[in-house]
Amino acid sequence: MAEKLSFYDIAINSEVKEMYDLSDETIIDGVLAEFSKLAGIPRKSGHEKAVSDYLVARFRDIGCKVHQDHMYNVVADLPATSGKEAMPLTILQGHMDMVCVAAPGVNYDPLTDSIKLVRSDKFLSAEGTSLGADDGIGIAEIIYIMSELKEHGPLRAVVTVDEEEGMTGAINLDKKFLSDARYLINCDSENYDELTVGSAGSVNIDFNRELTYVAPQGNVAYKIAVSGLKGGHSGMEINTGRGNAIRTMAILMNALDEAGIVYELAGFTGGKARNSIPAQAEIIITAAVEKEVIQEVLTAEKDSFLAKYGDNDGDISLSLEAVNMPDRVMTEEDRNSIIQLIVSLHSGVFAMSQVVPGLVETSANLGMVLLADSGNIINIKYFPRSSIDSKLGEFVLQADIMAQMAGFTAVIGTQSPGWKERKDSALARLMQEVFCEQNKKPMKVETIHAGLECGWHLNKNPQLDIVSIGVTTHDIHSPEERLELWSIVPQVKLIAETLKRIEQV
Repeated sequence: MAEKLSFYDIAINSEVKEMYDLSDETIIDGVLAEFSKLAGIPRKSGHEKAVSDYLVARFRDIGCKVHQDHMYNVVADLPATSGKEAMPLTILQGHMDMVCVAAPGVNYDPLTDSIKLVRSDKFLSAEGTSLGADDGIGIAEIIYIMSELKEHGPLRAVVTVDEEEGMTGAINLDKKFLSDARYLINCDSENYDELTVGSAGSVNIDFNRELTYVAPQGNVAYKIAVSGLKGGHSGMEINTGRGNAIRTMAILMNALDEAGIVYELAGFTGGKARNSIPAQAEIIITAAVEKEVIQEVLTAEKDSFLAKYGDNDGDISLSLEAVNMPDRVMTEEDRNSIIQLIVSLHSGVFAMSQVVPGLVETSANLGMVLLADSGNIINIKYFPRSSIDSKLGEFVLQADIMAQMAGFTAVIGTQSPGWKERKDSALARLMQEVFCEQNKKPMKVETIHAGLECGWHLNKNPQLDIVSIGVTTHDIHSPEERLELWSIVPQVKLIAETLKRIEQV
């Protein structure tokens, strides 16, 4: 067995090696001990009761007064240490749910199966699934800090549900748990050396259509699958030029029509989460042509895809296989309406910021297609984001009009407000000072295109001074998700020292 590398060996560069010592491995091991307990509890968005009950018990174990609300949000108050009682209340905040995605062929039920952790010398990942570091590692750090820190003012942990799909936890959190605090540190960002001070708003849009089925006329059935795409986070990675499997499939279906191939649609599924760029999609069709005729269209569409996305998403696979004949197929009208809507919906970057170079201002993600109600309703999940709330309003208007044109019903969710940067943030200044002292380099300060709950928190207490930080993670919301182990240490030290000094700001 290979010898375990020390923290010195796994540090990102020589500067980091000079700043930390072997005792910092205790921090990594302590935080990962908390994270492994969370990974053992299934916590798909909308199914958080078990993990919420665990958090209630865990926070009580470390001496907190705990409140669990009707949504299963958890609020845990820890009294100040001696002599620090007069310090302002600071909230440490994160969310308990996770995006549950499995690699093709991996048998994984997000409602019953735990995450199988894989730890190497440099990374923590999962066996065939998303890791849930978003935001399990943030929660693990909060628990570790509240159980180990020896000097701090009054602290409150706020751990919400359903951040990934609807932010219903943050929306329904009683504002009394925010109104008496001065500072809030959100632990849901993705790079250890970045301080987030603003984020985009978003809105959930669902397109639904009741389907009519008829007996199939074709004499052979096929499954066509799009796979091998990178996928990824629909906020942080929407500008990477990656393909969207659902849109690719709809364009392929249209290409079958244009090639004169008569076919019927029996099924269409794709994507794993609204806010994850879909890496796979599949359809079941019936036809009266040989497999080779359809394969010619698939080959041409793969070439077309590679011409558009090959530099960033070149591992696409378009597979075709014969399957059992379905009992029923959708009407031609239903099939055409599905193609019309999906191809017409904008998916990807819509506009870049005119204020912050390189920042996406507005985007939309076509995240999922699924058949609900025993296959009688097709549901298409759409997720626009923008740092300009009025532009989200335009997407809502467009959704209503396009739904009517395509024969769908648009269900519009509650619009999440953007989090506008606070120019006079004392908390941001303090954390930059502490980070620079600890890491011997400045901390980047950014506004991001991803959505955070901070907009809702600020909406309920406009006086809150808020920042967001996090460990360094890669490919979140995908089976390739992994976190850099060494980055846990500077994060924990940054939060701990900030909590000691916060009376100075």
